[in-house]
Amino acid sequence: MTGTFLLALFSLNGFALTEADWSRNARVESGENRENILQLNAEEMAYYKNLGIKHALKYPVTVTGLLIPYQPLLNFFKADTKNPLKKLAQDITKSRVGFKNEEELYQWLGLNKFNSDTATGIYQIPFPNGKKDQFYIGAGLVKTPHGEGLTFSCFTCHSGNLFGTTVMGLTNKRVKANKFFHMAKKTVPYIPSQIFKAGSGATVGETEMFKRTKNNLWSVGAVEPQVLGLDTSLPQVALSLTRRNSDAYATKNEILEKFPKSHELDTYVADSKPMVWWTLKYKTRWLADGSIVSGNPIFTNILWNELGRGADLKELETWMKNNKEAIDALTVAAFSTKPPRWTDFYPTNSIDMEKAIRGQNHFRDSCMKCHGDYIKGWEMGDDTLALDKQLETVKVDYFETTPVKDVGTDPQRRLGIETFATELNNLQISKWMKTVLEPQPGYVPPPLDGIWSRYPYLHNNSIPNLCALMTPPAKRPQTFVQGPADDRYRDFDTDCVGYPVGNKMPESWAKDKEAFFDTRKPGLKNIGHYQMFLKDDGSEKYSEKEKSELREFLKTL
Repeated sequence: MTGTFLLALFSLNGFALTEADWSRNARVESGENRENILQLNAEEMAYYKNLGIKHALKYPVTVTGLLIPYQPLLNFFKADTKNPLKKLAQDITKSRVGFKNEEELYQWLGLNKFNSDTATGIYQIPFPNGKKDQFYIGAGLVKTPHGEGLTFSCFTCHSGNLFGTTVMGLTNKRVKANKFFHMAKKTVPYIPSQIFKAGSGATVGETEMFKRTKNNLWSVGAVEPQVLGLDTSLPQVALSLTRRNSDAYATKNEILEKFPKSHELDTYVADSKPMVWWTLKYKTRWLADGSIVSGNPIFTNILWNELGRGADLKELETWMKNNKEAIDALTVAAFSTKPPRWTDFYPTNSIDMEKAIRGQNHFRDSCMKCHGDYIKGWEMGDDTLALDKQLETVKVDYFETTPVKDVGTDPQRRLGIETFATELNNLQISKWMKTVLEPQPGYVPPPLDGIWSRYPYLHNNSIPNLCALMTPPAKRPQTFVQGPADDRYRDFDTDCVGYPVGNKMPESWAKDKEAFFDTRKPGLKNIGHYQMFLKDDGSEKYSEKEKSELREFLKTL
């Protein structure tokens, strides 16, 4: 790594760390990356990565706006149907409360389980408290003066199930976190604190925690995603700001909490998928559209989380200033994650290397100018290398600065940024973080390592597999189901690389109405990203055989 990123030294826990360059002038030299974002030695990297993963599992922000009193929640599950709190909750929601226990709640939310104790490499996940006392990833317990509170962490959305294995940094395709916030917004503020205390056995402190959460929910603008697998953080941030004063710290306003300012994102759809973590190391700008042009993306993530959880921004800024080690550790963990390899889940000989080499030529002819180049083991000139080593990606040559391209994909996600960028930039906490949000004329063509596992494709999940991506937009599937990834053959199309569609789809998926994706809806269009597959005269550049070769190459990334 060059001196471009070596700005300042500081010391924590005896380690002298390098501050990264988060400015709009940051560069990544050709063939380099920022996997070791703080320039750590092996001992430091092991320490900070382990600490960062634990923070991503538990969520370190102790001033978070929304906490569920944990023991009262367990008591609520155990209570009978005559319990006053349970009866009131059923009256408010107009239905029976469907979770019988903690595990059912986490399963409904789409949280993933810890991997086996014998897991190795990128699949080895440390227990946040040093022992197996939490059994679902993303459910974090925060210790407060009022007792333990349950919240949901980074890995709620940024860990995914891949054929029974949890992959850190992979998009969670089945998460319902935004829907949960939407449900809480409609329910919790209307529960009297005394009924909560009586019905859950809460202590005085836990009742205070509940009151704080209830009050903060009034300043949350929650939107339910259009379909399972998408995230509504844009409208949740924007609509939460409409419930606050337009001052430097977006202070609370009880009138606006009840009568918020009108905003386009009340109805305008700007849903998108949570991005994978392991591509961060190649980038200098953040979000699907590259609209964060400066600032540490971990700061942005925490700020957006907490605006959507009703936190006090002065308290949050103080926490950030006083918890540099936690921020650094999360940064190290996010930037050092690695993608899953095809050969971790399928036999090495399931890849036809000669076919993949032909696909690499097609890639360099049509895709490289936007997505970068991927140097493979088979290009090293060593015929003695085992097949697995020849299939490895030796180096990724992306871009010095993260590009933005308009290839005709659905514009609503990037246009949604325009509706609240100025207000976010005016916040004092944004200025302190040196985070700048600038609407962009397109989306980032992302680095493609691990692309085989990142289906469905495009920022809005509108394309189920790579066969569909390589099909003219008018002929792409209009609808499909985002099913689970439990079985590597039943639930995954190994030829098309992604969701099975049509008669290949498991019959049971048809019952999952929440996972039904309709590309005819606003913000969910499957348009664009096809010009690169056409010749100058508009005819098809590649035969079906050549497209299959291209997919074979993409499996190896």
